[in-house]
Amino acid sequence: MKLFFFLLHLLFLIQLTNFAIAHDYQDALSKAILFFEGQRSGFLPQDQRVTWRATSGLSDGWVYNTDLTGGYYDAGDNVKFGFPMAFTTTMLAWSVIEFGNSMPANELRNSLVAIRWATDYLLKTVSQPNRIFVQVGDPNIDHNCWERPEDMDTTRTVYAVDAPNTASDVAGETAAALAASSMAFRSSDPGYSETLLRNAIKAFQFADSYRGAYSDNPNIKEGACPFYCDFDGYQDELLWGAAWLRRATQDDTYLNYIQSNGKTLGADDTFNEFGWDNKHAGINVLISKEVLEGNIYSLQSYKSSADNFMCSLVPESSSSHIEYTLGGLIYKPGGSNLQHATSIAFLQLVYANSLARTSQTVNCGNLYVSAQTLRKLAKQQVDYILGDNPNGLSYMVGYSNNYPQKIHHRGSSVPSIKDHPKFIACKEGSIYFNSLNPNPNVHVGAIVGGPGEDDVYVDDRADFRKSEPTTYINAPFVGALAYFVANPA
Repeated sequence: MKLFFFLLHLLFLIQLTNFAIAHDYQDALSKAILFFEGQRSGFLPQDQRVTWRATSGLSDGWVYNTDLTGGYYDAGDNVKFGFPMAFTTTMLAWSVIEFGNSMPANELRNSLVAIRWATDYLLKTVSQPNRIFVQVGDPNIDHNCWERPEDMDTTRTVYAVDAPNTASDVAGETAAALAASSMAFRSSDPGYSETLLRNAIKAFQFADSYRGAYSDNPNIKEGACPFYCDFDGYQDELLWGAAWLRRATQDDTYLNYIQSNGKTLGADDTFNEFGWDNKHAGINVLISKEVLEGNIYSLQSYKSSADNFMCSLVPESSSSHIEYTLGGLIYKPGGSNLQHATSIAFLQLVYANSLARTSQTVNCGNLYVSAQTLRKLAKQQVDYILGDNPNGLSYMVGYSNNYPQKIHHRGSSVPSIKDHPKFIACKEGSIYFNSLNPNPNVHVGAIVGGPGEDDVYVDDRADFRKSEPTTYINAPFVGALAYFVANPA
């Protein structure tokens, strides 16, 4: 069986050489960051570059007599889900922390702007004592409409969790997002950085004091599920939040927390997953930096899990068990597959950096895996997304001359309010959803869910699993692209 997968890997490497092209990683990076401006909620500034969008969601929070404007719509709808938005923010910040030096100065600025659009909102969600706001908008009502955000007249339900009710997952991820972002802003805006860190500590205290999943609350579950339920448990977000606070503060309190809570919080669980719900692989890579570069050997178990994860991605390794399509794309069952490709490629590059700094390799049993090998594997995923695939299709909208035209996205598919000022009601947008024409507004930088396990992609707006972009697909891709801007070969 291992021989079969090895030969399969060789076959898709041969295929890749047949349609490989030189990529403009800097152009792709610029577009990946620009995407976030098209996802903005709230009052849009004068320097807004995505001009088919306009101000929206200005009443968000009024039912609680609080300001919850701003933040991002997570995908092609008009709901602000706190769980994936916080994860998106963490990944954008990590991209800047790890690869900001590889970004052109203007794109580093644009990345910080993208992060701040999220953190300004996240600060609002933890602004009241013993309460965290976890979502704005009723997704069941919203998903029954097809209307641009500027017109939305659906219920803007606010979902809040008050202590002692539980929200360890969202609060823990919010703590991670604010802590990581505090590091991203440390040199350019130290005052804002301190504000972020102070609120990160507060968010983590809420997460740890009232342990449990936010979607276990009946009043939250009806809005969060089945869209962004906590499917994999809240424990990983506690470790994730503590790990980022350790890195941001260098406080031994968080180091001790990681050491003493690892077993009870499932540090050894599902090490081969990383995304908005399951943080285990990211936790292991993040904490491994303490072992590789800080010589804190009491955390060796996290490094061992990170090593195992990296080995699982190498087709030639005896412990390989990640599935690849024939065209070379990492594939995991479920929707929106490119979220796995972008997040895993990002982790490979981060881990490769730590290995390279310490001149180490990963022992995968039958072979040793170097930093360069991990970078090569990550580049295959990045290049596949940009067009080195059997379809010759860029899965990033606006990159190259061949990309998806009919993405599952309300604002992109309905005429812009700038071109069509007349109100388009909930069901009136259906004509645009059902249209066979390309979307009138090109959502530059949007990365769609991508092809299936057979590498097949049909440009179909109705197939949301394949054609819908999300913020958490793009966020780790920003860091991966930044690395290849500086290291294109």
